[in-house]
Amino acid sequence: MTAKKYDSSEYLNITGITRDQSGDYECSALNDIAFPDTKTVRVTVNFAPSIHEMKSHGVGLGRTALLRCEAAAVPVPIFEWYKGEKRIIKGQGIDIKNLSSRSVLTVNNMTEDRYGNYTCVATNKIGSANASVPLIRKYLPPVLTSAPLRCLHMHKEGT
Repeated sequence: MTAKKYDSSEYLNITGITRDQSGDYECSALNDIAFPDTKTVRVTVNFAPSIHEMKSHGVGLGRTALLRCEAAAVPVPIFEWYKGEKRIIKGQGIDIKNLSSRSVLTVNNMTEDRYGNYTCVATNKIGSANASVPLIRKYLPPVLTSAPLRCLHMHKEGT
């Protein structure tokens, strides 16, 4: 960072700025006549999305799958989901909730054709990033649908 004089004022020149240097900067002007005048300026560094690691999930037939995609970006990204090459839209048991830095894809009532590779794409005006994760079938143990049998032990006294 360097401070330079330009015409009759000074300015702060930050070259090669990184997103870690975002924040509030303070400028103070002082002379022998008045009290110092201080102003604060907020510096925002825009950067392309980067997606945090997504994990593979297994889910059983008829169950609900949740896939989460988190991205760091300024400005906040817009999210899209794909299964293979096809863009996913809400409806028919699929819901997409986008928050500022996260998107959650919910697939209700899993069927065979819904298993496969899912891709999250995060985009802002600086760039985009994507990450893929397989949604695989998890075989669940059988569910007991009737009451268990009771065993009675009988024995005869004196034998």
